[in-house]
Amino acid sequence: MEIKYCTHPKHAKHYTTEELREEFLLEKLFVTGEINMVYSHEDRVVIGGVVPTSELSLEAAATLKTEYFLERREIGIINIGSQPAVVTIDGEEITVNAKDCLYIGLGKREVTFKSVDQNNPARLYFVSALAHKEYPTRKIDISDATPVHLGDDSQSNKRTIYKFLHGDGVQTCQLMMGMTFLAPNNMWNTMPAHIHDRRNEVYLYFDLAEENRVMHFMGEPSETRHIVVANEQAIISPSWSIHSGVGTGNYTFIWAMAGENYTFTDMDFVDMKDLK
Repeated sequence: MEIKYCTHPKHAKHYTTEELREEFLLEKLFVTGEINMVYSHEDRVVIGGVVPTSELSLEAAATLKTEYFLERREIGIINIGSQPAVVTIDGEEITVNAKDCLYIGLGKREVTFKSVDQNNPARLYFVSALAHKEYPTRKIDISDATPVHLGDDSQSNKRTIYKFLHGDGVQTCQLMMGMTFLAPNNMWNTMPAHIHDRRNEVYLYFDLAEENRVMHFMGEPSETRHIVVANEQAIISPSWSIHSGVGTGNYTFIWAMAGENYTFTDMDFVDMKDLK
């Protein structure tokens, strides 16, 4: 399990390109036949990717210092690939199809992942946060999620948001998670930019053509920086940072948040004239 430490905004504005990428970019989450995990000290989230060619178990790495992974945690899982996966939770099998979300609460001891077709494996993305209470396991099909339409063509940010884990949806201790689809020929996400200083956020960019890139903007509103992001790479966004991006081609992204505040709409928007 890779470890990422917290960064002070005063330090981040002096980072080189290489240092920015080292601190905030997760480049290799998805490796065939493996579970890869990153532990971030930003609100203690664990970010992971699973590409199972055989049955793989979610184990508590030494970093967690617990007997099993969900002993003190909850987890949200989204299938970002085209092929279905089977997630087994203490003996109960749940099929997770493309773009579906699965929530598993505190206390489940054994979680395994396998692909329905091992020769054409599923691609599962997950984010885990600390938990204080057990909430029931829930699967949310993309067809059952309520879409929210935002943006318009004139600003190149027409998009549809699917909120899976949030206060008015599937209940969790602190984890919020959802997925945003950009309309064809729309490239901007999350504009105007905003911050929420009581929780961090993680973006996973995917469904991006191999030759394309997303320019992800981060940093304090008055000290912005950018990171060039490829398909199936994630960005850790500290609570003091904006998180906004524009792509050279169409893409989808998953957002996940954890922290003190469990209110999705609690955002401090930044006026365009204040961005520097």
